Amino acid sequence: MTDNYAKIVQNNLDTLYKKLPADLEKNLPAVQEGQTFIFNAFGETCQITPKGIVLGDQEHSSIFGILISLYALNACPDICIQTPFKSFKELPDSMPYVGAFATHTEQTLVPHVDKIKTSIEKIKHTLNGEDTPQGTSGDFSFIVYPLPKIALCYIFYEADEDFPASVTCLYSNNAHLFLPIDGLADVGEYCSKKIMEIIG
Repeated sequence: MTDNYAKIVQNNLDTLYKKLPADLEKNLPAVQEGQTFIFNAFGETCQITPKGIVLGDQEHSSIFGILISLYALNACPDICIQTPFKSFKELPDSMPYVGAFATHTEQTLVPHVDKIKTSIEKIKHTLNGEDTPQGTSGDFSFIVYPLPKIALCYIFYEADEDFPASVTCLYSNNAHLFLPIDGLADVGEYCSKKIMEIIG
């Protein structure tokens, strides 16, 4: 399966570089060095080249290559518009993925809410994060950028005597401009996995 993923990544890169957009550096945005485009993705330095995608200095699942290559193929001049944030189910054509999104992006973090709370600054630092606007619901929350133009707003409710802990993940208002919906679902899942990695 990994080989198939690698083929998809290379096909995406072949498509991208066959007619390389003149404004790709600006639209990602990235720093361009020759045919290499460098930017931050999922908390690590990412390099897009004609022959592959390098993310950080460790081996990663090929799904990251697929998401990053799709992000490059969908690069456009629009800027990220954060608010109003949208729930995943509000995004166009999201219905087939709603259940998996809730399980793999939100519920997977529920057992770790307390540990996440003590690691907020580390999470924000790693994932180019920032504070949420004043008045955001929940017991605590933060915004992170797994990709330069896609912001995720995580809202956490701590357990109390009446309710169990819960997690909500919202997307920046126009996130659907930068990735197809299945890719956006995976961005949520793999961003949550990155948060788990950060908190150890």
